[in-house]
Amino acid sequence: MSNTAPQRAGDKRGSASHPLPERGTTESLHNAGSSSGGSRGPGELRPVRVLVGLFLALGVSLVLAQGLLARTLETISTERADRQALVSLRALEDLVQRAGGSGDSVRAVVSTWKEQLPPGSAVRVIAFSGIQLEASTFPEDQGDRAAPRRLSREEKPIYDRGQRLRAAVETNREEGSARKLEVETEALPNGGRLLSAPVEVDGSVVGLVELAIGPLAAPLKPGLGPLLLWLLVPLAVCAGACFVLRRQLLLVAVSVLALGVGLGGYASYSLGLLSAEVRGTQELVAGQLRTMSQRAQAVMAERQLAVEPALQPGNWDADHFRRPLGLVTPEGAVNEAAVSARVEELRSGANRAFGGLGVVAVALLLFIGMGGLARTIETVVENRTAYLYIAPAMVGMVVLVFFPFFYGITLSFTDSNLYNTGQSLSDIWVGLRNYAEILGDFNIARRAQDGSIVFNYLNFYYTLFFTVVWTVTNVTIGVTVGLILALILNVQGLALRPVYRVLLILPWAMPNYITALIWKGMFHQQFGVVNHVIRMFGGQGLAWYDTPVTSFLTVLATNGWLSFPFMMVVSLGALTSIPVELYEAARVDGASRWQQFISITLPSLKPALVPAIILSVVWTFNQFNVIFLVTEGEPSNSTEILITQAYKYAFQRYRYGYAAAYSTVIFGILLLYSVVQNRVSRATEAA
Repeated sequence: MSNTAPQRAGDKRGSASHPLPERGTTESLHNAGSSSGGSRGPGELRPVRVLVGLFLALGVSLVLAQGLLARTLETISTERADRQALVSLRALEDLVQRAGGSGDSVRAVVSTWKEQLPPGSAVRVIAFSGIQLEASTFPEDQGDRAAPRRLSREEKPIYDRGQRLRAAVETNREEGSARKLEVETEALPNGGRLLSAPVEVDGSVVGLVELAIGPLAAPLKPGLGPLLLWLLVPLAVCAGACFVLRRQLLLVAVSVLALGVGLGGYASYSLGLLSAEVRGTQELVAGQLRTMSQRAQAVMAERQLAVEPALQPGNWDADHFRRPLGLVTPEGAVNEAAVSARVEELRSGANRAFGGLGVVAVALLLFIGMGGLARTIETVVENRTAYLYIAPAMVGMVVLVFFPFFYGITLSFTDSNLYNTGQSLSDIWVGLRNYAEILGDFNIARRAQDGSIVFNYLNFYYTLFFTVVWTVTNVTIGVTVGLILALILNVQGLALRPVYRVLLILPWAMPNYITALIWKGMFHQQFGVVNHVIRMFGGQGLAWYDTPVTSFLTVLATNGWLSFPFMMVVSLGALTSIPVELYEAARVDGASRWQQFISITLPSLKPALVPAIILSVVWTFNQFNVIFLVTEGEPSNSTEILITQAYKYAFQRYRYGYAAAYSTVIFGILLLYSVVQNRVSRATEAA
């Protein structure tokens, strides 16, 4: 009664000083608030939200599309300049090879051919025999430094470049593949580039030809007119619909259609521009090939160069591995089928990009148009102090956790590797191919000619099986040993208990990589203490890392030593929280020690042990250090777990996209395990 009396008094005082309005006054205020822009029903029209959402969604999408288009046009322009430079270089390389790679014929060819080069270009020819500058039109190679002459000491980088190209040609020829670049490109201080290619005579690399070109021409820039057109027209259509429609959902639907029209119109403009640029590039290169082919034939006739094999100008249009691109025929005409395929490939990539932009734009439009942004702003303003406190943590999580995580997932859909890191994700996008290679390969084992079974240790399912065995055995050892030690330390009256606790927690306190290296040395075949003990008792030392079973035992012992202290600490903490009265009551009822352990100790330990076991499973599943430092996956990758296999795919085999897919599969396995384990055990739920 004393608690409610002041409240009633206050109510009376409040009623006296601030009389409540009558019913009619309240209704009139509510109606006035509604008419002046206050709270409305969910279906009432809010045109400003929709127009703002359409403007932001379409504007951001078109600006991003404009940026992608400008970058693609710049790439096409750079590719066109590269191809033209390579055509000039390969044509000169062909003539130098026909001239024998050295001598007066080479100098005559260079002197004649320099007229065919673009303004500001220069060439030189190096012969490895005698480390000789055979011919040059570079400004620094005039006067007393004119060719022919021996290369000076400061020109050693030129000779080294030639030796690198010779090694690349020989390596690719021996391996039967295109692994090392056979044409090098180097940026020059003036913004131009220096291209270098090997000169082969009778199948041997005998020299080097180099071409310096001026700065690249400015690429074509997309205009602002189409962007403004496809931004303003959908906005105008949507604004007109605001005067006709009276329902919010209908207006949002119209805005989505207008967004599609805007993006579709700009996509059509972009695809037309890209297609014209690609075809224009092919015509330009084909025209250059025809002109140079005619001039090369004239030089061959004038200088009486070898005419066999016949000139194939189409092969001059090649990549940096000197492989013909196939976009022009060997005679120098445009290959319409190849060009059409190239245009279609470009269209496919552009459609994927615009599709992604469309999905993001629709989501943004719906978020703003349906009131999500307004509610978010209202919530943030209302709880601005709380959001201010957690903002640094949120920024850190986004930068350090979420961005790398989602970038890794994105990378898993590409063929990213050491040789294409400079390409955009759209150029190396392969979809689900990495996942199909990982999960679709069931070649786990095969039977050898002698009848024995040979395992494919690189197979995902073998590695998964080994990882599961590794995890189960280690967690079992850790939980069992840790629980037994905790039960011993929990005995009342145990002498020197604090000393035992400190000693038993030391393996966990030491850095695990130091412990791993110590155990690796202990299992050394010649100097290891384990083999020394075996020999003391008359046994024969083992080569622990030579067979999969003994190699597994070494990492099992190492990780078992590292894992039991954690379980011991968790179990000991849970044991000390069990009321002693429960055991006293059980003893009064005649329960044995085993019955007490089964009926009291284990159920009481479950809320602490189950989360600890889940953590231990995840940690052991991803225990990189022990496997990588102790066995290094030996023998023959038989003791790799999934995480070390993913590391080796990324940083030893340089298959970044494949490794990202591998890591994503590992994350999925652990996520599924954690969800199922939590649902089954319910140990983390409140009582």
